[in-house]
Amino acid sequence: MHEFGAGTTNINSIHGAARNPYNRRRYAGGSSGGSAAVVAAGICPVSLGVDGGGSVRLPSALCGIVGFKGTFGRISSSGVIPINWSLGMIGIHAAKVEDALIMYAAIHGHLPTDPIVSRPPPVNLPLLKDLEHHQGENHTSRITLAKYTKWFEDCDKEVYKCCYKVLDAVQRRYGCKVIEVTVPEIEEMRLAHYITIGSECFTSFGLDYNKWGRQEAAMDVRATFALYSSFNNQEFLAAQRMRRRQMHFHMEIFKKADIIVTPTTGCTAKPITESSLKHGELNYIDGAKLVRYQIAGNFLGLPAISIPIGYDDDGMPIGLQLIGSPWAEATLLWVASAIEVLKYLVCTLFYYIFYVKI
Repeated sequence: MHEFGAGTTNINSIHGAARNPYNRRRYAGGSSGGSAAVVAAGICPVSLGVDGGGSVRLPSALCGIVGFKGTFGRISSSGVIPINWSLGMIGIHAAKVEDALIMYAAIHGHLPTDPIVSRPPPVNLPLLKDLEHHQGENHTSRITLAKYTKWFEDCDKEVYKCCYKVLDAVQRRYGCKVIEVTVPEIEEMRLAHYITIGSECFTSFGLDYNKWGRQEAAMDVRATFALYSSFNNQEFLAAQRMRRRQMHFHMEIFKKADIIVTPTTGCTAKPITESSLKHGELNYIDGAKLVRYQIAGNFLGLPAISIPIGYDDDGMPIGLQLIGSPWAEATLLWVASAIEVLKYLVCTLFYYIFYVKI
């Protein structure tokens, strides 16, 4: 994982970088990049990570696998996430949507030691086999997807072009409706999330870091913790006001749509440089691209899933993200499976045309 979980690349200058199975010279993404890489490499079908700022969905997208997080409180994080207690939760890396569903069915729920008690509605586990036999297409056709074009296209061209192709195919195949919406104050939400996660992380182990970690940590972690330590209580409280405001904006969108759709990341996995192996990755332009679309899932506690949908010109994976309303995990898993089935049908057709027919 990325050192202290405080980064998006998983380049750990102390213990080494988690390499991307699609290209060992590129990073796996962070902070739970090792967990994503072992699934992408075929070592195991599923693994767990901690998602506090996209740290499960981000590396899943870069490594070409499924990354899933539920609504905050749906999966117990008791004793596992003492770092960012209002943002982070256990997430799932999986080779397929069905694998993510199986793991989700196994680990959802509460433990008696959970510090935060909520009363979520009963869990709903969709029957994904219906899609394989085309019995679920009528249900999928009733799904409405919301897209904010200005935000959707705020990424590398290869990424949003690939995402548009999938949206077009989903509409043609299943009859899903895509509507245009606006998500106000996205940059303000990103800053509020950063203040929140930084304040919680520094409160959790900032004193220990200052005592024994500062001299050993990589330069990128030092820069991150320098910022974390600078936030004050007024800024933290202002961030929580923005959290409430953004929840209102998103719930208004969910009155009109079932799912908000975005790319998962603004770029694909970049090369690992010699300097980053020694000092940590300090490219904050690409870092901002990597986390551009994941913030709402953590800051607002919304369920979200990343599905692999294609590759850039260098053969690196691209992910599409679905963000749902609270407790709508079943809908996300269903639509993600529909996209996965569609991808399978396209690959089968390609194989038939170019390998069998010819």
